[in-house]
Amino acid sequence: MKVLLISNDAGGFAEHVELTEGMTVQQLFEKQIGPLKAGNYLIRVNRQPAAADQLLCDGDRVSFTPLKIEGAN
Repeated sequence: MKVLLISNDAGGFAEHVELTEGMTVQQLFEKQIGPLKAGNYLIRVNRQPAAADQLLCDGDRVSFTPLKIEGAN
């Protein structure tokens, strides 16, 4: 299945990514962002806040937006 991933970290980008069926928001975050703390990000699926255990579906629009920008006061 494919989802549109929008990452507003490091300048931002959007790309279609291929995922396995049954992947959760948490698994995608760990795969794309890595060991960073998910609590430091606003995570949305189809423009709505998402739970970590939410299953992703083909065609979903997922965004990861940092709550704090490095260097900002």
